[in-house]
Amino acid sequence: MTHADPESPVARPTPVSAQDVGNVLDHYYYLPDKLRVVAGEGVYLYSDDGRRYLDCSAGTFNLSLGYAHPEIVETVREQAANLIHVTSKFQTGPLNDLVAKLAEVSPPNLTRVHLKSASGSDANEGAVKIAQAHTGKSDVVTLFRGHLGQTLAMIGASGAAFRRTPFPSMLPGVVHVPDPHCLRCFYKQERATCGLLCVERINDFIDYASTGRVACVVLEPISGNGGNVVPPDGYLQALKDLCEERGIILVFDEIQTGFGRTGQMFAADHFGVAPHMMTFGKGLGGSGMPIAGILTEDRLTGVAGHHINSTFGGNVLAAAAAVKTIEVIGRPGFLENVRAVGAHVTARLRELAAKVPFVQEVRGVGLMIGIDIVDRTGRPDARLTNHLAELGLEQGLLLRTSLYGHGNVLKVRPALIMTMREADEMCDLLERLFLSVA
Repeated sequence: MTHADPESPVARPTPVSAQDVGNVLDHYYYLPDKLRVVAGEGVYLYSDDGRRYLDCSAGTFNLSLGYAHPEIVETVREQAANLIHVTSKFQTGPLNDLVAKLAEVSPPNLTRVHLKSASGSDANEGAVKIAQAHTGKSDVVTLFRGHLGQTLAMIGASGAAFRRTPFPSMLPGVVHVPDPHCLRCFYKQERATCGLLCVERINDFIDYASTGRVACVVLEPISGNGGNVVPPDGYLQALKDLCEERGIILVFDEIQTGFGRTGQMFAADHFGVAPHMMTFGKGLGGSGMPIAGILTEDRLTGVAGHHINSTFGGNVLAAAAAVKTIEVIGRPGFLENVRAVGAHVTARLRELAAKVPFVQEVRGVGLMIGIDIVDRTGRPDARLTNHLAELGLEQGLLLRTSLYGHGNVLKVRPALIMTMREADEMCDLLERLFLSVA
C-alpha cells in the first residue's frame, strides 16, 4: 500500500457521516481523539481524510516493527487459519517455540518463562506475587516516577500521587524511593562526587520506612512514562548488590525497554546487569499483538498457576507473532541499525536543543529518547510539553508526553525499523515544530 494508491483504504476511506460519528461518540466512556485512522504502514499512520502522520511513539511503544509489518501480517494470517487460542494448560507449537526463543535471548540466569499474562500490568503483578511467595515477605520498593501498570495494586506501586488519588484501596507495604535522575537529583548531588547516594539511601528507606520485610525492588531500567530517565553508570549494578546483600529480589520491568528498544535485546544487556526476574510485553507483539510475561531464575519457580494466570495469557496467535518478532529483531544488522539511527536522532535533537530556550536535555538510549521541556526559569513545563504535542499533530507528527500529560518530557520512540531517511524526516518535522514556538 502507498499513500498515492487510488485503490488503497487510505485513498478511499469508508464514508462516515457526521451524524453517525456523533452517535458513536455518545457511547464512549471517555472521548477518543478526533483523529480517525484507517490504515498504517511502517512508521506512518493514515487518517480517513487521506493525511499521513509520522508516529514518533510506535503506537503506545508497542509497535516495535511498525504498522502492518508484512512478516507479522503473514504469520498472523497463517496461524489464525489453524488456531487462534486454546486454554494455556495445553502445549502448542507457537508457545513452545516462544518459550525456547525467550530462554535463548534472555540473560543467562533467567531460564524460566511464564507466558500466562495478558498485559504488562498483569505481568508486573505476577512478578510481585512470585517474589512475595518465595521470600515470605510483603513489601515492594519502587521509584517515585515508576509506571508499573493499571491494576489497583500496580497503580499503588507506581509513582505519582495523581494516579492514586481516586482509589481508596492500594497494595500495602509499598515504599517509593527517589529516581536516579541526575538532572534533578533528589539529594542535590553531582554525579562525579555523589557516590550513588540514590542507591545507598534505599537502605534507610528499608530500615525506617518499610515493615522490614521487603520482598522485591521493581523498576524500569529506563523510566517509561516517568520521563525517560536513564540511570547513571553503576546504578543498576549497585542496586543489584544491595538486593543480594539484603535477600531482596530485583525485578526489571522491561515492558517498554525490551526487545530492541535500547539497541540491545534488553536494557539488562545494555547496562550489563541481570536481574533476578524480568517482565516483558509491548514490543514483543511486533505490530501490535497483545502479549506479556515473566522471566525468572530457576529458584523462583513453584508458585501455583491459579495465582498468576490470566484467561487470555499465552494466546497462540500472539505467540506466533512474538516468535517472528524475535526472529526479525535478531537478524544481522537489525540492532546495529537501531543503535545507529538512535545515535543520529539523539545528535540531531541535541543540535536542535541549542536553537531553542525550552529544551533542557535530550536523553536516551537507542530509540528510547526523551526531550526535557522547561519554562524560562528552567522548571519543568508540562503545559508547553502538551502544547507541542498538540501542534505536532497538526503538522503530521504523533507525539506522546510523560506522566499522562502531567510531565514535561516528549517521548521519541518510533518503530525500530525506522530508516535514516525517515529519522531525518522526523527530526526535520520536530525542528519545524520547535522553531514555530521558540
